[in-house]
Amino acid sequence: MLSVKVSALAGAAVAALLTSVAGCAPAHQPAAGRQPSGSASPARSQVTSNAISAGSPSPPAGGPVPGRFAATSVTFVSADEAFVLGTAPCANPPCTSIVRTLDRGGSWRGLPAPVVPIGWPGIGTTPAVWGIRFATPAHGFVFGDGLWETADGGEHWSHDPRPGGSILALAALDGQVLALTARCSRGYGCQRANLLRRLLGGGSWSTVAAVHVTGAGPTDLIATRAGTAALLDGTKVVVTRDGGRSVTLHRTPCTTLGLAYATSVAVSSPRGLALLCIGQGYTGHTDKRIYMSADGGARWMRAGTPNSEGDGGTLAAATSSRLAIATASAASWLFHSGDAAASWQTVRTQDDGGMGWSDIGFTTAADGVVVHGPAVSDGNRDHRPGQLLLSADSGATWRLVTF
Repeated sequence: MLSVKVSALAGAAVAALLTSVAGCAPAHQPAAGRQPSGSASPARSQVTSNAISAGSPSPPAGGPVPGRFAATSVTFVSADEAFVLGTAPCANPPCTSIVRTLDRGGSWRGLPAPVVPIGWPGIGTTPAVWGIRFATPAHGFVFGDGLWETADGGEHWSHDPRPGGSILALAALDGQVLALTARCSRGYGCQRANLLRRLLGGGSWSTVAAVHVTGAGPTDLIATRAGTAALLDGTKVVVTRDGGRSVTLHRTPCTTLGLAYATSVAVSSPRGLALLCIGQGYTGHTDKRIYMSADGGARWMRAGTPNSEGDGGTLAAATSSRLAIATASAASWLFHSGDAAASWQTVRTQDDGGMGWSDIGFTTAADGVVVHGPAVSDGNRDHRPGQLLLSADSGATWRLVTF
């Protein structure tokens, strides 16, 4: 039985979305246009099924950012350039939008987006998208209940009917695309999770592994850094350093639900991993333990005990000594450690009733990003914050970005 608890995206409507995810046991970084109301955003490009041509054209100029834009997912392709998938109120749904910055959040421009609503796995009855990842400034993906692809920086998008099902998480590295897929439906959660791969330039998908998924929110399920990708397979960790052509599988030190169970893995270096394990829970708190590995998960060492606030959480690593955790229950918190998880501090508290986080990660050893209260409905009708926060000191402090 595959049980995915979206601890990084708390709240009544979202907590129910993947609490019962069944599957089989044996990842950080994308028709006619419609105008959001109250804005002059550019018309979206027609989404076609035509093949995407190769090349790296100049980025599209873009247009104004839609009014009241709320973020869902973010991807950085350098320390300064990022794309954000989100939504804004509009007169003619779907209201999905993409915005881009070339100066690390100093300014933003609106870009065309696939004409499909924002959503979350297993919540709605219609197809939706919830994640964005770019491999280069030109080549990117938007994913969810389907896959959309661009090769010109988001000016045009094409829909790929493969690999089918819901894509919970996606990552691009070493010339490959990794996709964690499942069959999702309202009331039944997501089933038959598989890690797939294909060439970045296109082609058929092949199965890397069947995966028993648990823990972090869907877009955080594949951790990447330094050319390495890792994800949890129940009580094991799956690691690849060649884009999924080969993988290693190692047992984690946390194998007992309610006592210590692995819920999030982070990559700190080509062979360095950090592991968050969750134990006993009580009134919005959970016992948390951190383990570190310097050999790709073959051996683990107990590192420290983070703060107990929050139901689980998502772990991210700037370096092997600088770590961050995003967690939520009655509120939403960001934790930081600067001494290899030996000690932890609460560096941000949002009294938001547990709206949670998505896409926490680091582009460099200093530069971090996270989405607070990601939008999970078309036009953000749930009025979630959808805020983007950036860090320039490995997660010790965070600043709010204005779109």
